[in-house]
Amino acid sequence: MSSNLSKQFFATSPRGLEAVLADELRALGAQQCTPVPGGVAFQGEWETCYAANFHSRIASRILWRLSEFTYSDAQDVYAVAHQMQWTQWFDVHCSIRVNVTAIKSPLKSLEFVTLRIKDAVCDHFREAVGQRPDVSRQLPDVRIHCFLEETRGTFYLDTSGEPLFKRGWRRASVEAPLRENLAAGILKLTGWQPEMPLLDPMCGGGTFLIEAAAIGLNVPPGANRSFGFERLSTFEQHAWNRVRDGRGPRHRQPLSLFGSDIEQRAIESARKNLMAAGFLDHVKLQRQDLLKLEAPASSGVMIANPPYGERLADDETMAAFYPQLGHTLKQRFAGWTCYFFTADFRLAKLIRLSASRRVPLFNGALECRLFEFRVVAGSNRTPRPSATDSV
Repeated sequence: MSSNLSKQFFATSPRGLEAVLADELRALGAQQCTPVPGGVAFQGEWETCYAANFHSRIASRILWRLSEFTYSDAQDVYAVAHQMQWTQWFDVHCSIRVNVTAIKSPLKSLEFVTLRIKDAVCDHFREAVGQRPDVSRQLPDVRIHCFLEETRGTFYLDTSGEPLFKRGWRRASVEAPLRENLAAGILKLTGWQPEMPLLDPMCGGGTFLIEAAAIGLNVPPGANRSFGFERLSTFEQHAWNRVRDGRGPRHRQPLSLFGSDIEQRAIESARKNLMAAGFLDHVKLQRQDLLKLEAPASSGVMIANPPYGERLADDETMAAFYPQLGHTLKQRFAGWTCYFFTADFRLAKLIRLSASRRVPLFNGALECRLFEFRVVAGSNRTPRPSATDSV
């Protein structure tokens, strides 16, 4: 089922990454990219949608916008859903799942609205073809999304299926692993390029390193997975072939990627994940305490996600660690630009270095900061004038 009309889509993302996601989508051919909190609205053909799913490193999902409507109660939502032409978009033998999110909606129970939408879709199919689709909460073929505001709602079909941060390579996990698309977005914010050395001295399961290797080797994040759009009646095989087969060869330039962690278990997890992703040969791993680590190059980018909140380190331990970290950076990493992604805002003060950037980001619902420190020899703080200076 093909159409020459441009479709309306919405790419969801971690909050704080909307601007870099918009840039990424434009590079993939998306039109009318409009960043809003939580994602980017854009237009394009089906091939653009497929490319966004296959190539976007930052998006969480690509949603196809079906309709907008006004409502005042759950029955209004049911009536709109019942009238929509679901049989044109997927087969009755596809299992479905309905997700409802809302901001300032007057409806008291989103669970009830979710059930009413499911009933509307099933009633539509029963009346149209004499059968109803099955419902699957775990592995549905088709995901229907409804977003409700105070008086308006929007229906979407999910073209991604499983969230796009599920790249298909994770084999071993550590405490509070960073989602892959958040890691990729943070890499983009640092300005790191594949010709630069990159060090993650608290590498955990290796998420930053794997995303960097994928970028450096030109491996699409969707290369090892399937997508929801393949199950829709609108699926255009030729367009999908052009996207999938036109991704280009791997880059051959050598990468300078370094990972370390104080925990041997983390190094083993990173090694398993790098091997599963096919990048183990491109990353040098070692078990080492960051406070004893030597810089692997004269300059480069350091990026780290220190433990915080519900992770293993406690407040007192981290409060004692931050000043030592600042001292280590000054002594051993002059010439490096260092980034720390954390929800512990004390880092900026206790590290005793001046942050050159503080980027607000969210890890799920948790407000975080990406702190940037451009390290020079000695202290980054301006010395206080001495008595002789003032004379």
